[in-house]
Amino acid sequence: MRTHRHHNPHAHPRHPATLVAGAASLVTTLLGTGCTSAPITAADETKGAGAAFSAVRFEADALGGIQVSGASRTTVAPAGTHVVAAGRTHPFARPAGKLLVVLRHWPRARTERASRAAARAPEMPPPDEVQAETGFLVDTAQWVRADLDGHPVQWLRRDTIRIDTTNPAAGDLWDSTGSGSRLVRLTLSAPHGGRSGQPTSPPSGPACAGQDQRTNRSAVLPAVATGAPVTDVLASLRSQCLKVQYVSHPGGARPGTVRQIQVPLAGQPLAVAVVPPLDGIDVPGRTPGSTVRVDPGRPATIVVTC
Repeated sequence: MRTHRHHNPHAHPRHPATLVAGAASLVTTLLGTGCTSAPITAADETKGAGAAFSAVRFEADALGGIQVSGASRTTVAPAGTHVVAAGRTHPFARPAGKLLVVLRHWPRARTERASRAAARAPEMPPPDEVQAETGFLVDTAQWVRADLDGHPVQWLRRDTIRIDTTNPAAGDLWDSTGSGSRLVRLTLSAPHGGRSGQPTSPPSGPACAGQDQRTNRSAVLPAVATGAPVTDVLASLRSQCLKVQYVSHPGGARPGTVRQIQVPLAGQPLAVAVVPPLDGIDVPGRTPGSTVRVDPGRPATIVVTC
């Protein structure tokens, strides 16, 4: 889908209380297919039995359905569902020694309306409204590897990972039945040992300590080429104390590498700088090396090819 058309779908939520209630019932039968990844098999389930942590998978569709599976699913506890607006994130609490997984999705009330509208006119999804974020706490202090749609993206330990299933870059697809949204799969697995260069740890040094997430500030757009390793781009964004989320997108680069990044700009709720530029056309003041004003309350997006 097009990633260069950004609008504000969140400006006027009609009934937030109703949407929260609709978003609370999320574990559903998943409805579509898309980028493929190897399933967690019965052998995986057996292998993980009795281990502190082995593997767990979160499967989400852009219609609001979320399913948790895998040998270590008992280590996962819900952290709540919250309506969010204007691209901002909910401040989930992450206790020490746990991982926090945040999945951004459409509230159920919205997706039910979308399904009905898509059945009438599949090429014209209904106007977007507020979105929701659902958090999960994973009880492990081990290093685990996060795979998005079957491709490694990040090593995690006492950290947070955010996946956006609503971003247009993720292929918010619709079919004539309204159930054609593809799945997004996040798999956490361990153990993987202590390989050199394995982790990309969150910023915790003096440069990032005490950063005010409510105040706009300057950042330098990094040089990012299509096909770059995810770990390199993640480290570059985190070095500037930016929050990060992932979006999965089919095509455009070698699977498991970066297709582009979207850096949130201050001033407009959903304005972003896109690197590499869309269609190869540079936008003045938004090229690698440009200093831009960013809204640190919104995450930068790493679009990963699946």
